[in-house]
Amino acid sequence: MDADALYADVVGKYSRHINPYLAKLMSFAGFGVEMRGEGCYLYDHEGRRFLDCLGGYGTFSVGHRHPKVVEAVKGQLDDLALSGKAFFSRPAADLAEKLAQVAPEGLEYSFFCNSGTEAVEAALKFAKGTTGRAKIVSTHGSYHGKTLGALATTGREKYRKRFEPLMPGVEFVDYGDAEAAVNTIDDQTACMIVEPIQGEGGIIVPPAGYLRALREACDRHGALLIIDEVQTGLGRTGRMFGCEHDGVSGDLMCLAKAVGGGVMPLGVTMGTQAVFEAIYEPNPLAHTSTFGGNPLACAAGLAGLRVIEEEGLVARSEQVGALMAQGFRDVAAKYPDMIGEVRGKGLMIGLEFTMDEVGELVVAQLLKRGVCVAYALNNPRVLRFEPPLIITEAQVQEAAEALDGSLAETTELLAMLV
Repeated sequence: MDADALYADVVGKYSRHINPYLAKLMSFAGFGVEMRGEGCYLYDHEGRRFLDCLGGYGTFSVGHRHPKVVEAVKGQLDDLALSGKAFFSRPAADLAEKLAQVAPEGLEYSFFCNSGTEAVEAALKFAKGTTGRAKIVSTHGSYHGKTLGALATTGREKYRKRFEPLMPGVEFVDYGDAEAAVNTIDDQTACMIVEPIQGEGGIIVPPAGYLRALREACDRHGALLIIDEVQTGLGRTGRMFGCEHDGVSGDLMCLAKAVGGGVMPLGVTMGTQAVFEAIYEPNPLAHTSTFGGNPLACAAGLAGLRVIEEEGLVARSEQVGALMAQGFRDVAAKYPDMIGEVRGKGLMIGLEFTMDEVGELVVAQLLKRGVCVAYALNNPRVLRFEPPLIITEAQVQEAAEALDGSLAETTELLAMLV
């Protein structure tokens, strides 16, 4: 099948059997059919190469198909692919031990699932079960998933409204406003759930001390702090975990995306001994998952963590992220009427436009120049860049040059429309 026929076949099947409206949106933006991934690059049905600066929304921290992760999964496949769930699992035990070694203080236990939203669901359930309370505090602009419980804590009405009534008892405060959160957390609060940096909210970095203030308020009232590190975890922000910028630890922490080593889907809800005792001592089967913690995913997760450590990717994220952010600021300075701000930490960078609907045009222009990005779901004015942590200085320069050319052509297109 030639390239055009393959593309038509896949888009047709998306339109008939998956999501016709998403198919239209992706086609308009110029996305093709992904065929292969290698390191920092994706290749489409026409053989075109794209520098992956979206990185699966933070999934591919060690790149696409890192050889050590692939080798670990292949080796595990030769022995056991899925757990029978009646026996102990060595891969799960090894990964849980490793996570406890690298996690912030006190987070010693892991519940394994398959995605970020499942990790959030477990954390919310554990918080309510541990405290016996129903009130949950979340933030405007947050993104915690789209299943009903997680959706109830996701801070954008666009995704919640049609599916209400959702889980009751959730109150929202402005992100980064410590005073508002502290005033809302009370003796009826089960937990506050928060991202160290809002991803879908538009790469929003809170003021220093924000998470510490939330930690202190939760401690005063006997509430739990859930830190959603699905996007920020495992080196993305220049620290192993985003909460380390504020020097705090949660009672519960949600991981996914990068924790699967860029090869397998994996979610994790980490918690303290006190939380896991409260949930599992009365009933060891209080919360389970058939596929969660399967041997293939755990083998990938353990190998991915080792790669992050062996290749120094946390420090590299901080160093190369600063280089990328500065490169983007240099470009943005040439387009002050179009770019409002470049912000972020490590290799989690947002570029905010001064006007609506420009993001879609720039995404298409970047694709033309061989760079893959997307705009934030809760803030379409913001392009988000979350490339693999293995990205090189030369590839950072490649991204900056592509951005410059894309903004120049978009400026010309907008001038023609005036």
